[in-house]
Amino acid sequence: MAVTLQGLATAVPPTVLVQHEVRDVFAAQPGLSRLGQRIIQTSFDVSAIETRHTTLRELSWTREPDAPPPVFFDQTSGELLLPGTKARNELYAEQATSLYVEAGRAAIDACADLEASEITHVITVSCTGFYAPGPDFMIARDLGLDPGVQRYHLGFMGCYAAMPALRLAKQLCEADSAAVVLVVSVELCTLHLRTSNDPDTIVASSLFADGAGAGIVTARAPAAGERALVLDRFESRTTPVGEGDMAWKIGDHGFEMVLSNAVPALIDEYITGAMEPLFAAEPPLAEALAGGTAGEAVAHWAIHPGGRSILDKVEARLALGEPQLAPSRAVLRDYGNMSSATVLFVLREILHSEVAADGDRVAAMAFGPGLTVESALMTAQLG
Repeated sequence: MAVTLQGLATAVPPTVLVQHEVRDVFAAQPGLSRLGQRIIQTSFDVSAIETRHTTLRELSWTREPDAPPPVFFDQTSGELLLPGTKARNELYAEQATSLYVEAGRAAIDACADLEASEITHVITVSCTGFYAPGPDFMIARDLGLDPGVQRYHLGFMGCYAAMPALRLAKQLCEADSAAVVLVVSVELCTLHLRTSNDPDTIVASSLFADGAGAGIVTARAPAAGERALVLDRFESRTTPVGEGDMAWKIGDHGFEMVLSNAVPALIDEYITGAMEPLFAAEPPLAEALAGGTAGEAVAHWAIHPGGRSILDKVEARLALGEPQLAPSRAVLRDYGNMSSATVLFVLREILHSEVAADGDRVAAMAFGPGLTVESALMTAQLG
């Protein structure tokens, strides 16, 4: 029984951040050391990001008439403010629901033969905020899903979380061939950005953005002409070191990202071993990985663009061709790192590209706290 990911859809808030403009704002903040200013300049300039999206309308640099007092950014003084975690999370609860519903509705609408009432399960994903009744409830209510729809939320796992969500959805469909699972990831990372001299905080401020991704996982065949990904298998591995090099903690002034400069080196060292279990079931793929020709054996690679240096390390270690990393680099350039939602953007980029052909294999990979490597092998199905 083939279980497929169908109706891949994405959504972003309307406010666009231009990378060099954000850099200048962060570099001009009071209290920064000279070293902090240099780190900001370097981190933003080498990020390979041109634009990002944010739910913070204050960062549009356009003062709305009769706008309330600023909470995150004072447009008059150019100063970044320091709201508490409560204020940040309240804005998450206010803003996230609309993105969950927008992305979920777009995924359903992209499946020609599917009605919202046929959704049997909802899986929501996020690590950038909490509220209850949660996003799973809001999706079911606002999209008019069946009152008995089963709902699950995967929270606070980090950038790799969309992968276990897809794996769980596949398992639900394998247990019940009639299951139709809506998976939606929403991350509002910019709610937690703040000025600092800390290098990890600066790097996070240069990378993270807001966005949503969604899709339908089901054993139903896609409608004629629709594009889908057969979910062949998933694997999860943690590296023996690096637990403290990537972390996500709750602080008094928002969630605090730890993203050390050791992460690319750790990925470089352990990425091949993390991929071995995924390819083990298919000897030709296993042999290609061992022989350094994985890029020839698998046509497309959906690598979570955690940062430019991470993509560089994956490309070099797995001997991938430059075009194979183009979708990940394009998403990083245009949207930044949207945590768990990002890999869904990359998968959509691949699936709807001109170079994707029916039967092409796709290897997907995302990284997160642990250091955790989540991977998946898929097959393109172009109707």
